[in-house]
Amino acid sequence: MDVERPDIALGGREPAASGLWRDALRELRHKRSAVVGAVMLAVLGALAVFAPLIAPYPTTGEEAVFFDEGIRPREPPCIHVLGCDQEKSQHLMGIDSNGRDMFSRWVYGSRISLRVGFTSVVLAVVSGTLIGLIAGFFGGITDNVLMRIMDVLLAFPALLLAIAIVTIIGPGLNNAIIAISVVTIPAYARIVRSSVLSVREMDFVMADRALGVGNWRLIFHRILPNSLTPLVVQATLGVGTAVLETAALGFVGLGVQPPLPEWGSMLAAERAYVFTAPHLVVFPGLAIMWNVLAFNLMGDGLRDALDPRLNR
Repeated sequence: MDVERPDIALGGREPAASGLWRDALRELRHKRSAVVGAVMLAVLGALAVFAPLIAPYPTTGEEAVFFDEGIRPREPPCIHVLGCDQEKSQHLMGIDSNGRDMFSRWVYGSRISLRVGFTSVVLAVVSGTLIGLIAGFFGGITDNVLMRIMDVLLAFPALLLAIAIVTIIGPGLNNAIIAISVVTIPAYARIVRSSVLSVREMDFVMADRALGVGNWRLIFHRILPNSLTPLVVQATLGVGTAVLETAALGFVGLGVQPPLPEWGSMLAAERAYVFTAPHLVVFPGLAIMWNVLAFNLMGDGLRDALDPRLNR
């Protein structure tokens, strides 16, 4: 007599796993840190998406320079409602050393930072997940070789390794993305591997093995969906770290190259004037802090929501 398997009736998904995600989404709405992080991320997203509408001036080219209007380099903010001369053009965050509107470059900087952060994390997650799945599932010499390569990458401080990679392949936006993704691959590979080592011994996986299910179907249809919880949390936290590393590379001149607006390079260009024109350093620094804090709060909320021991 044929016995219908409950997991097949549910379309090949594990009931426990789907229930965990459903409960996590419900709990996430009650986590204060996640809500605050989501609001902060919404603000960042709005800045990036609507940058052409929010930024009042161009960020590059001759039309972005205001010296011909009698404006001096590093001029402080001019806000009309706060008493600034109405005849002067309004600059909410002042003018940088090259005569460009700081607020416009600050707004467009959110696009570049978020692009580098998300793209590098996606590349690292995909690569690290594949490595972790293969190493954890097959074990043996495959596991040893892959994990020793990851150990070599982990032996170097992440930022120094990223600087070394960018130094070799050259500075620039795309190369910064590659460097940041490479140095973060080991973290995701180890997380996935540890999850696979526990999931592959569970009853539903052993039952599929007994029924003759192929290895790759087991990996991508059984083991991977049940190993995503820690990966999602780490990826959320990783975006903030990637943004911080992007700013660090830009600060040392190896990341996004001028005249593109990027918060780290904006800090580097004005760091000598921190006492005479502090607004040129404070605003990019606050943007980096806001970005990292938002993703950390969101990651903490996800971690708490996805932990079933905290949701009883």
